[in-house]
Amino acid sequence: MGPIRQAKKAVFITGLLLLLTLSLGGTSASKSTDTSATYENLKLFTEVLSIVQSQYVDEVPPKDLVYSAIKGTLRGLDPHSSFLDPEMYREMQVETSGTFGGLGIEITLKDDVLTVVSPIDGTPAHRAGLHSGDRIVKIEGISTRDMSLTDAVKRMRGKPGSKVTISILREGWTEPKDFTITREQIHVQSVKSQDLEPDIGYIRLRQFQEQTPADLDATLEKFTRNGAKLQGLVLDLRNDPGGLLTAAVEVTEKFLEDGKLIVYTEGRVRNQSMRFTAHAKKAYLDFPIVVLVNQGSASASEIVAGALQDWGRGIVLGTQTFGKGSVQTIIPLSDGSGLRLTTAKYFTPKGRSIHGKGIAPDIVVEPPKVVASAQPTETKPVAMPSPEEELKKDAQVQRAVDILKAMRILDKSRPAPASPQAQAK
Repeated sequence: MGPIRQAKKAVFITGLLLLLTLSLGGTSASKSTDTSATYENLKLFTEVLSIVQSQYVDEVPPKDLVYSAIKGTLRGLDPHSSFLDPEMYREMQVETSGTFGGLGIEITLKDDVLTVVSPIDGTPAHRAGLHSGDRIVKIEGISTRDMSLTDAVKRMRGKPGSKVTISILREGWTEPKDFTITREQIHVQSVKSQDLEPDIGYIRLRQFQEQTPADLDATLEKFTRNGAKLQGLVLDLRNDPGGLLTAAVEVTEKFLEDGKLIVYTEGRVRNQSMRFTAHAKKAYLDFPIVVLVNQGSASASEIVAGALQDWGRGIVLGTQTFGKGSVQTIIPLSDGSGLRLTTAKYFTPKGRSIHGKGIAPDIVVEPPKVVASAQPTETKPVAMPSPEEELKKDAQVQRAVDILKAMRILDKSRPAPASPQAQAK
């Protein structure tokens, strides 16, 4: 290796050492013992990078080495922390806008296996029949073992109209089944609603996006227009994979009294420990709520369900939620890339940790069991019933309606409060 190349390598490693030292600053670096240990480990790290760059069979660009090292570091932390190269970072920025190209599926790593949190209603993944809890073992024939979440998302997204084949292993199946799904431009309508009874409303939240609180406001206004009064609301959070923390807070505060705690977070850094309380301009407090949840209810959905449950504002009905209760902060980096880093955990108003546990329903109502075939068969789109028919056949929705009717009857049967004259004796 020539002197010029040796000099370039030295500059690269020195610059990398400085970058990592600055990145590891803060509380840990303030202690001399921690600082010396950090430098010692960085010395080993730069030694390995130097050997790889000089002796690996193929020459690897320094940037690729750094990116790979960062990805490996974050992968060892938890399933939700990841490195986003500039292209992935740009794609991530469109996720919360409600429009993107892909399958319409939320995924996570559960027990180190790529797992479906939930398909989003009305998307290709939903129509193809994917379920919460499905394990994705291959994408286009490539094993997902040791594949990061961001890598998996990148492989499943693509140009609308193009196809992607994913191999699914579901409980009850003896071998994986291939689902070939056509990608679409995903337009997620975050709120949908309808009347279940003349005075009982139904609101389905599909995902927590920037526009979700405003859409919910418009829906609630529609239910109470022209002096109409709701006697009960079914708030459906099933298969809602979550989204923005701010949206979850703004949704919850519409049903709580001013000043009540909604959720709080705890992290190592002071600014990651936060408390969120209700401060809605208009709150809807005069009707009972039944909140529907299932295994596909995660993150922001669990925040809403947990807060309404803790304050006794809503009855939670369904099955145990997913248990994704950690906060990911997106940190932009100087070259257009970014970090998705777990920085805190969510807690309900009563101090319950959501992460890894989920929200247990007040009333457990299992959905009808779907008998899975022992062997996979050719995948065909599932014929979807109309929304009205679907809700009439939905055992959990109908149970929620029965509960709201019973609450209304009980409320009417309570004796009216005594008049002031009768009380004054």
